[in-house]
Amino acid sequence: MKVLVTGGAGYVGSIVSEELLAGGYQVSILDNLQQGHLSAIIPEAEFIKADLEDKVALEKVFRTGKFDGVIHMAAETVIEFSMSDPRRYFKNNVVNALTLLDVMLKYDVKQLVFSSSAATYGEPKNIPVTEDDPKIPVNSYGESKLIFEQILEWYGRAYGLKYVTMRYFNAAGASEKLGEDHRPETHLIPNVLKAALFQDRSVSIFGEDYPTKDGSCVRDYVHVRDIALAHILALKNMGDVSGKVFNLGNGQGYSVKEIVSEARKITGKSISVATKPRRPGDPAILLANRERAANELKWQPKYADLDIIIGSTWEWMRKHPLGYDD
Repeated sequence: MKVLVTGGAGYVGSIVSEELLAGGYQVSILDNLQQGHLSAIIPEAEFIKADLEDKVALEKVFRTGKFDGVIHMAAETVIEFSMSDPRRYFKNNVVNALTLLDVMLKYDVKQLVFSSSAATYGEPKNIPVTEDDPKIPVNSYGESKLIFEQILEWYGRAYGLKYVTMRYFNAAGASEKLGEDHRPETHLIPNVLKAALFQDRSVSIFGEDYPTKDGSCVRDYVHVRDIALAHILALKNMGDVSGKVFNLGNGQGYSVKEIVSEARKITGKSISVATKPRRPGDPAILLANRERAANELKWQPKYADLDIIIGSTWEWMRKHPLGYDD
């Protein structure tokens, strides 16, 4: 089976591509390298440098590629910027994604796995969050993901597109070869480990007065390799699960302070902490109900333990202290 991975030079996309290749798939990666890294592209994969807004280039890719399916991961993702520049998010995450869909249909490629986000839920009413809970995004990133989910539903009805949507929570961890290198880095675990790696840095804790066991926010961390394997299961079982939405999470949460404590154990380093006021819109607890993925995809996280998630990230960062610039 030949699969096109859009955004395959990014953090999650590169590891999805790595797992696809390990599973015997033929893989082509399409990425404009604005946020992805050339060094994150697995050599066994075909690499196509192109932008989704370039319909002419995209048609050439599909005309010659003869793909069986697409895993769509290319997106603007930094939530902070989505509040100040929503146009950029709707253009890239909706308009350009529509161009991808239209070219897929033109060349009769009708299987898509979409990388969505728990940001579609906004501030959840229930914990843990189920796929059927209200979707009320609080930023343009989550809104753009939700709009495209709705577009997929209509394309499925009207044009016979088969699709699966993955709403994953906090992606974390690394493989032996590939890891997380965002510019800027906004995720907690790599920032905690950077404070361990570079002792002149500190990590911020935003709020210590939440109704949690230690006052700091609790989040559901899921290993990036488990996310990758879930996408592959969706592709394998498209005939049975087309049109479905799946939460990807471990179903258990860890507080910010617990992450810092575990990182200190694993690294053996002191980690400086700076306490700051709460950020607007940060829910106290955000956990996934993953029963649907377990029951219908037969997906069970293999790398769920926090020491594996943090340990794999630490091993990769020690080898790549400056990220892919090394």
